[in-house]
Order: sequence, then structure tokens, then C-alpha cells
Amino acid sequence: MRRLGVRLLRHFYRPPLTGFRLLHQRGILTGSLPGHSSTIPGSSCHIHRSVSSTAVSQHIQDLSGPEQRLLDKLYDGLISGQRASLAESITLVETQHPRKKELAQVLLQKVLVFRREQERRNGGKPVAFRVGLSGPPGAGKSSFIEVVGKMLTGQGHKVAVLAVDPSSCTSGGSLLGDKTRMTELSRDMNAFIRPSPASGTLGGVTRTTNEAIVLCEGAGYDIVLVETVGVGQSEFAVADMVDMFVLLIPPAGGDELQGIKRGIIERADLVVVTKSDGDLVVPARRIQTEYTSALKLLRRQTRSWNPKVVRASAHTFEGIPEVWAKMEAYRAAMLSSGELQGRRRAQQKVWMWSLIQENVLWHFQNHPAVRGTLPRLEQKVTRGEISPGLAADLLLKAFSETS
Repeated sequence: MRRLGVRLLRHFYRPPLTGFRLLHQRGILTGSLPGHSSTIPGSSCHIHRSVSSTAVSQHIQDLSGPEQRLLDKLYDGLISGQRASLAESITLVETQHPRKKELAQVLLQKVLVFRREQERRNGGKPVAFRVGLSGPPGAGKSSFIEVVGKMLTGQGHKVAVLAVDPSSCTSGGSLLGDKTRMTELSRDMNAFIRPSPASGTLGGVTRTTNEAIVLCEGAGYDIVLVETVGVGQSEFAVADMVDMFVLLIPPAGGDELQGIKRGIIERADLVVVTKSDGDLVVPARRIQTEYTSALKLLRRQTRSWNPKVVRASAHTFEGIPEVWAKMEAYRAAMLSSGELQGRRRAQQKVWMWSLIQENVLWHFQNHPAVRGTLPRLEQKVTRGEISPGLAADLLLKAFSETS
């Protein structure tokens, strides 16, 4: 099995994945200082990360003139806070075009160098605050985000909202209506709203959401809100890329709350009971009490923070300042203990391996030997002639023997 894993890893680094070679040629993955290296488990390949901003501008002979001008224009516009450049940069990282994906990685490396310098000047602490928000349909996520966003921009913050919309399983299309729902915030010059299609990814978190967060931070947005689709075990994806995970629930009861799985509640750092106004105040108080009692029975995620349950209304603005006060208290506690920095480091490792698994699976599915054998084995599995486990073993054997 280990030999198969090594073959998979070797195949992963073979063409057509030329982005790694492009970054190596440009000096981004070479010439690092001591203590700044990472190793791929199970291999002898050491990848050195550059800590020098000059490395990004070296070895650019493989870029054409228009490509270099495009990257320079996007980078200069991005770090100067131009929303158009940020939108174009996110479009670049979302593309599936092989060459543009390479250019996107070069741009991201430049932004990472810029962000590390900002964090160094900030005493090694993150400059931006990342908050993930999730909840069942009808919880009022968009209304909540708009009210909170307007309050924060009024206080001098720059707010970026990465809203992931569900995609149709039939057509692949998305409504992408968050800008329609957040009319006031979308017109705010200190806010940036980017709807993205879920495209069938788990939790509605696109594979490039993490990279979009980096770009938003590079553009000077100090608050990044990530709104995701639905609730469930798949929502762990967003919890693994933000500093704080907030669960929004409506003042419902009984059967309506049974769909919210225990696992996602365990990951919540803050639970907000929304729509706490008018006739819904009494149900909202009851839900707040129930969740407060339930959270006491769950294991704490951190030493520095106990999850809280608060009520808020986007309609009357009641409770909104208190929600933000809880978020600030959480960030201060996590920063002072160093757990926030540790969480970010762990998240980067988790996200790296998630992307590796996704890309290895893509190469496995598109391998000629697998594509030639897959239809026949699928028919045998559906007819009950062989077990799914045996079919999987045969496909893996066909992949490993011809790689």
C-alpha cells in the first residue's frame, strides 16, 4: 500500500502540473532562509519557501510580456485597495485554465510575501480577522451580514464578504443573489462582496475560497466574512479556514432544529439566534436557553474561550453590537494565548492536503487505464457481480501499474 501511495505522489508531480515547475523557475520555492522548509511526508523532497520579496521578480523569462504586465497591474491594484483589481484577481484564481492557474499561483505568492511583511510589522499577529458564518436556509444570514457589515464600515473597518451560493446539480448554474440581498452593503466603498458558485463542492466552499481570503487580506480588508451554504458535517470545510466559526439559527424549535447536526454545533465558537424581534422574542429566548445548556455538555475546543449563545435582530438592530463585542472578545482571547496563530498554521496544513487529495483524485479519474476500465467495473458492481471494494482495488492496481 505504501508503494502505491508513493506512486500516486510521484504521478501527482508529473506533467501536466507545470505550476510547481513555474514557481521553482521563478525562484519562489528556492533560496529560503534556514528554518523555513517543509517536507512532504513519505518522500525526500524538501520544498523551501522563499522569504524574500525579490525572489518573486526573479527568473521571469518564462512569462510573456502581456502576462508580466497583467500580474504587475493586478498586484499593484490589489495592494492599493482597488476593488476592480481584487475582483479580477479572484477570477484568476477561480479559473480552470491551466496557464492561468499558474499565473494565479505566482500572484498569490507575491501577495503572501506582502502579507507576511504586514504581519511582521504587527508583531507577528494576523492583521485580518476571518469569520465563517453558516446556518440553515431562512436563518437570515444575508440580512445579518449586511447589518453587521454596515456597522463595521461605519467604524472604519474594511469588510470583505465571500458568499458561496448553491449550484444546480442539473445545469451547474447558481443564483448568485447575495449582492441583490445586500443592497446597502454592496454600495459601500469600504465593503467588497464576492458571490461564488458552490459547484458541488462539500459545504459549498469552493476550492479557491482560501485563496480568495488571502487576496482580500492583501487588498487591505481587515474583516473577512465567509458565508456558506446550509449546515451539516460538510461545513467543517469553512471551519478549517477561518479564525472564528459562527452558527446562525432562526427562532424555530423542535423538529426544525433536528437537522442541525451535533458535529457542526461542536465547531461553533458563537451561536446567534436571529430574528429576535416582535412575536419571535419569546421563542428566541427559549432557543437561547436550550443551546446555552447544550453547549455546556460539549467538549471545549480551546482553553481560552467558552462558546456563547446570543440573540440578535437585523430588523431592529437589537443585539448586533453585542454580537460584534463577543467576536472581538474571542479574537483578543485567542491572540493573547497564541491559539489563533496556531490554528492558522494548522489550517494551512489541512488545506494543503485537501487540495492534494482533490488533485490526486482528478488525475486518478482521468488516467487512461482507469477511464478504460471504469465503465466495465461500474456495470459489474451495479449488477452485483463483484464487490465495490474489489472494483476499487482493481482500479487502483490499473492506475499504479501504468503510472
